[in-house]
Amino acid sequence: MGMETDILISGGGVAGLTAAAAFGTAGFKVVIVDPAPPITSESDSGADLRTTAFLQPARAFLEKAGLWDQLAPYATALQTMAIVDASGDTLVERAFHASDISDQPFGWNLPNWLLRREMVARLNDLPNVDFRQGVGFDRMLNRSESAIVWLSDGTKLQCKLVIGADGRNSAVRSAAGINVKTTRYGQKALTFAVNHDAPHGNISTEIHRTGGPFTLVPLPDRDDKPCSAVVWMDNNAEIARLQSLSEAEFNDAATARSAGMLGPLTLASRRTTWPIISQIADNLTAERTALVAEAAHVMPPIGAQGLNMSLTDLACLLDLVTGKNDPGATELLDAYARKRHADIKLRVSGVDALNRASIGGLPLVHDLRRLGIKALHDLEPIRRQAMLLGLGAS
Repeated sequence: MGMETDILISGGGVAGLTAAAAFGTAGFKVVIVDPAPPITSESDSGADLRTTAFLQPARAFLEKAGLWDQLAPYATALQTMAIVDASGDTLVERAFHASDISDQPFGWNLPNWLLRREMVARLNDLPNVDFRQGVGFDRMLNRSESAIVWLSDGTKLQCKLVIGADGRNSAVRSAAGINVKTTRYGQKALTFAVNHDAPHGNISTEIHRTGGPFTLVPLPDRDDKPCSAVVWMDNNAEIARLQSLSEAEFNDAATARSAGMLGPLTLASRRTTWPIISQIADNLTAERTALVAEAAHVMPPIGAQGLNMSLTDLACLLDLVTGKNDPGATELLDAYARKRHADIKLRVSGVDALNRASIGGLPLVHDLRRLGIKALHDLEPIRRQAMLLGLGAS
């Protein structure tokens, strides 16, 4: 019959590794597979230079997974989130301070390649977790009492639950026959790190202008100078042009696009790009199968919602199955779908609307956005609710 396990996780990205740590820590027997071994060094040409901002609720989940203590020494606190509209003649800036709603920061920022390194180390400490690097999910046969999964190396497994954490082109989702709705914006995101003279003051700054936002997120100092991660969104042609600029030309362009908020910017890493889409799976579950993270939902990188929603998926699923003999039971998966689908739709449509407003070049859109930034900030109850919603509270 092949080997038996409680849970098979397809996907060795940040979400899949977190899932393996969390379900393993909870006592389940877990096999996690990914066709590509995780890149855990920044200097590797394939390293993921994006950063992830873990918001407050995510930290509690990382603690439960036995990950937070390993990540904390590398985390940069996000004390303030600033939104700037740079579309008019004058900058409109509003800052949202974590201290208004909490004695904790909004969140903590970490580089993705480092997350993978620390998470893989955690999995090595869990004897009930088997991480098979370089092995992928091939196909599965779902039965009422278990799922049979074939892996790319010919191995056959029997498990109670298959978790698809294998990204926007999820093989598990395809195998389960679940369709997705995809929205394309004709945009890409350019990701890189910069040094700058002015200290970032632990402020994450989203600067909006036609084409998409330019977001600066605090990182630890590098080469004794302040450092930030940048996500620069614009249309495909403009991103291609920026990618082709010389380093000096690119530094000038980035400084200009940042509205000089932190002084001159100089590249501190290579530049990587990825396409911006919104995507929602029609269903989050099938027999013996649950979709999480980008297999379930993808959205533009605005407001640090993406991975935090993914961890909310995992926290919800873990809460439902903890202490249960059969983590893939139909009633548990139905409850997961009920609890998560409406929230996912709400957040994806909200970020979609923000992104469309940011792309738009119409003065009316700019005026609405500027008024919106002012209203959000200046009306205390609205501001508090927006901040709490941003943190994942309902």
